[in-house]
Amino acid sequence: MKAYAKINIFLKIIGLDERGYHLLSSRFVLLDTLYDELFLSNEKQKEGFELISDFKCENNIIDKAYRLLCEEGFENELKEFFNKKSLKLIKNIPTCAGLGGGSSDAAAFLRLINEELNLKISKEKMLRLSVKLGSDLAFFLSGVKSANVKGCGEVIEEFDDELVPFELHFPNIACETAKVYEEFDKKVFDFSKALKDAQIYEKLNTKELLEYENLALNDLFKPCVRLYPKMSEFLETGYFLSGSGSSVFKAKI
Repeated sequence: MKAYAKINIFLKIIGLDERGYHLLSSRFVLLDTLYDELFLSNEKQKEGFELISDFKCENNIIDKAYRLLCEEGFENELKEFFNKKSLKLIKNIPTCAGLGGGSSDAAAFLRLINEELNLKISKEKMLRLSVKLGSDLAFFLSGVKSANVKGCGEVIEEFDDELVPFELHFPNIACETAKVYEEFDKKVFDFSKALKDAQIYEKLNTKELLEYENLALNDLFKPCVRLYPKMSEFLETGYFLSGSGSSVFKAKI
């Protein structure tokens, strides 16, 4: 199963919720040319649920998704199934790059297991469960190509977009999302202006949005550059930032 990457055409931070989490308004666009691959294998190296991959990550989000399904009452089915099978992951999406790779992997895992084990989890329930795992999963589970995404990522509004070919660049810079948000929080920020801008951007298609300045579209670009000075090269040459970085893009001419 393919787990596609996404980019954020715009990303505005419009406030904080009662928990102190950042509330967003963003345009997510699925990248159908960049994806990880998940598939089931009879290869077993250890007992129980096993993820086989060259990609190593402690407390992987796929492991979290497996545990969540167990907590939701599917533990017996999962243990029996993975007694003889493993999950293989081929990682093509760069990590710490603002492309949602981990979230997409977890969403693909949920869909794959729901189908293979015939768990009959509805799309609505799957979306509710996804919020417990991460902010980007709901978009990847929604099945849409382009959407305005709001809240902490749980509100998905499909958008009839006019997309353009992208020139993508993946700097060899690992931008840690939590640290970029911490850097963002160090400066006074006008949430009301961001909300007004977001309300304009939500109505525009991707082609129209890319006529704006890069700093106007992504509120995390400045803190990203402060934290990772090498990213200034892409800011100054007119690239747009996806998520908290480090991936950047332009409309392909």
